[in-house]
Amino acid sequence: MAEQSTVTFIITRQDSPESSPYQETFEIPYKKNMNVISGLMEIRRNPVNANGEKTTPVQWDMNCLEEVCGACSMVINGTARQSCAALIDELEQPVKLEPMSTFPVIRDLFVDREQMFDALKQVKAWIPIDGTHDLGPGPRMPEKKRQWAYELSKCMTCGVCLEACPNVNDKSDFIGPAALSQARLFNAHPTGEMNKSERLEGLMEDGGVSGCSNAQNCVQVCPKGIPLTTSIAAMNRATNIQSFKNFFGSDHAH
Repeated sequence: MAEQSTVTFIITRQDSPESSPYQETFEIPYKKNMNVISGLMEIRRNPVNANGEKTTPVQWDMNCLEEVCGACSMVINGTARQSCAALIDELEQPVKLEPMSTFPVIRDLFVDREQMFDALKQVKAWIPIDGTHDLGPGPRMPEKKRQWAYELSKCMTCGVCLEACPNVNDKSDFIGPAALSQARLFNAHPTGEMNKSERLEGLMEDGGVSGCSNAQNCVQVCPKGIPLTTSIAAMNRATNIQSFKNFFGSDHAH
């Protein structure tokens, strides 16, 4: 097999949120161990397309470059994933890059993931500890519970699970698997458990846990291997129990 000398990218571009998408092809020199991000950086350094025409640099989002921040998600050869972890040597050529379709496009491969953060607000994915600093250390989490809770805490709001989920679309207000799993994480915390019912109420609103059709795409694509379907099942059970408590007026009963 001849040594590869160039890499071809076919990139879906969009100049503004209102404009129509179009494709542009780029050829860049091949380098050993390069990833999609380094390819995009090369195009940004010298924005000339495969026809030799000067063009605008391709826009995308990134931060950590080590699969921790979740910002560089895009659709690579038809699969939503992190572009920093996508090695050129492992990808079929030409490499096709598209923005995630679940989120509004700002420009080129750069999308607005605001709906993910709005979903975290809906399920109150935080632990209110303001004013408690003088109460001493909080309760400790049992080690066995901490171990599986840590797996849930790996979520980096990358949006890949929402892109893969057939229920997250323009015709649905389903908040998606990430927020459901985060609600489970904070409800498992000894301090966070005090606001458990509030988070469950958020999941019982329109677009909550009932929007899941158990397609299980989310757990297959999650770059962190988070057991999202297990969390959804747990939240389904928890919201059913909460609805009974609400009906019988025994929300604070144990």
